[in-house]
Amino acid sequence: RVTLLELIMAEISEKNSVTSEEMNVFTRHADFLAGCFQEKCEAVLKLTSAADAEDEEALVTIRLLDVLCEMTSNNGQLEHLQALPGLLETTIDTLRLTHLAGKQAVNIFTATHAMTGQEEISHPAVGFKSHLIRLIGNLCYKNKENQDKV
Repeated sequence: RVTLLELIMAEISEKNSVTSEEMNVFTRHADFLAGCFQEKCEAVLKLTSAADAEDEEALVTIRLLDVLCEMTSNNGQLEHLQALPGLLETTIDTLRLTHLAGKQAVNIFTATHAMTGQEEISHPAVGFKSHLIRLIGNLCYKNKENQDKV
């Protein structure tokens, strides 16, 4: 699943012109991926315990967030994702829970807390909070209704 999401990410990231048929496919995929993210977003919180450091559901959720961030960076899919019910609320709730989890245990979600000395940051959840904030920002971009919700 992670590999499939990485392939989708690569396809979305390409700056080639997209036909209307491809845009319709991306829109359907966006609905599905946003639904998966909303269902599984709390799986990432399991990563705070050392025993679940390689939890597959959490890794899939991290990749889902990356794909959604990239999709909301594209104007063709942005308006559609901004209108999805519950996506913004779920993202904000996940950010709150992630922030609390980071305060209660070793904060693996931000790079500043994950670094010890000069070693490279390798935990998959590093940057998760920043991607949540990016998604919230993208969902609020030029959308007064979503801005008011935040």
